[in-house]
Amino acid sequence: MVRAMLDPKLFDDLARRLANALPTGVKELQEDAEKNLRSILQASLSKLDLVTREEFDVQARVLARTREKLDKLEKTITALEGQSNGSEGKPHNDQTRQ
Repeated sequence: MVRAMLDPKLFDDLARRLANALPTGVKELQEDAEKNLRSILQASLSKLDLVTREEFDVQARVLARTREKLDKLEKTITALEGQSNGSEGKPHNDQTRQ
């Protein structure tokens, strides 16, 4: 999988929100906590195999086209099987000449 480049602003915003959620007594350490939370988030998320939204969308389109082709092939096979089953009881031209 392609590793996604995660937006640093996302980490900053998330770390800031988490730091703001800390109790009042701990808020004195808010800046330090924010930096630590940002580092923890970046380290944790960088270990995940993530794809970009663009790559996900491309793969979703490929999957949709593949499903459409599969549906068409299944219909074709069903039709051919129907033709084959319908002609099983009938002799072929080669068999009638004998």
